[in-house]
Amino acid sequence: MFYSLVKPALFAKPEMYLLNHPLSGALDVSTKNPDDFITLFFSEESHKNIKSFAQAYAGHQFGFFTRLGDGRAIILGEHITESNHRFDIQLKGSGRTIYSRGGDGRATLKSMLREYLISEAMYFLNILTSRSLAVIKTNQPVYRETVQEGGILVRVMQSHIRVGTFEYAAHLGRPDDLRALTDYTIKRLYLDIQQEENPAVSLLYKVINRQIESVVHWMRVGFIHGVMNTDNTSISGETFDYGPCAFMNIYDPAMVYSSIDGNGRYSFGNQPGIIKWNIARFVEALLPILHPDSRISLELATEAMNEFDTIWKEKYYGMMLTKIGLKSGQPGQNILVDELLDLMKNLKMDYTNTFWDLSQEKIPEKSPIHRPGFKPWLEKWKHAIENSSNMQRQKSG
Repeated sequence: MFYSLVKPALFAKPEMYLLNHPLSGALDVSTKNPDDFITLFFSEESHKNIKSFAQAYAGHQFGFFTRLGDGRAIILGEHITESNHRFDIQLKGSGRTIYSRGGDGRATLKSMLREYLISEAMYFLNILTSRSLAVIKTNQPVYRETVQEGGILVRVMQSHIRVGTFEYAAHLGRPDDLRALTDYTIKRLYLDIQQEENPAVSLLYKVINRQIESVVHWMRVGFIHGVMNTDNTSISGETFDYGPCAFMNIYDPAMVYSSIDGNGRYSFGNQPGIIKWNIARFVEALLPILHPDSRISLELATEAMNEFDTIWKEKYYGMMLTKIGLKSGQPGQNILVDELLDLMKNLKMDYTNTFWDLSQEKIPEKSPIHRPGFKPWLEKWKHAIENSSNMQRQKSG
């Protein structure tokens, strides 16, 4: 019930447009001739030998539950490297599937290049993410508002299992389907919890921590995902599906990057609340198998959700304090972060450049940090840095 076999579309003259050579080498699939990949992905011979498939899943899109599936994505299979790491190899934009719902299953070259760029940027910013192995030019038109060049992204992930996959199992399958999905997910992604007393509960905590870590890192670099639906929330914690997303310039927690997000549901500042909401949907899906006693199952789920805010606060402020050169855990320092963000918002300061300027040994003369309204915070921050340095010297002494 979780997939349907489907073949990628065949194109008359597909062309390798961009190949990620370092990633290709890391996957142990490097080649001197990039056209070898074209043969692998799109030849009639390869079609005979692979059992490619599209995944079925559900999800809450802008808060509303919907039955979904890969409408323009096809997984060629699971690739295992020489070091025994397993990855999905997926083609995005390679044709229709039974989940396309009237769409053409295609993608524009422009949008696939954009996803390549952003996913690789996220990787090199040390954020757990899908990777982009290649962009292929189909040399066939794609019809949107205008006629555009067609493109296909070759996407690599540890797994494409998502919160929406569990919602699909819980709402549209049987209890045995949910158990099978849970067992498979643990075996695939979290083998270390397989022998624990209650692996389903352990999986819940793994996902909570992985997703919090991912979104904390989004906040670190000013990243706005744009479409944080539950079908875009991976169980592995990988950021993926780079559609209407962006890196913020002027700091504004209300900033959105989706033309249909009129209410700001997926704004930059709302991302922590949304990932908590998404995890709550994951918890609901797991309820039937957390414990045979429904009352105890609810207690276990509630206990896990009650820990979210504590975990978030610890990881978020720990990261933000590190950004301004301070160690977390010292009383009264979190307010420095809150006050700084308020100043950045009121003074319309650039998110990345502000932290960059603060990291310099001498703050640049033209920096907005020298504005009069910023001075009181700057003095408090310098005092906190000095105290932190003194404490470090005392410990080392």
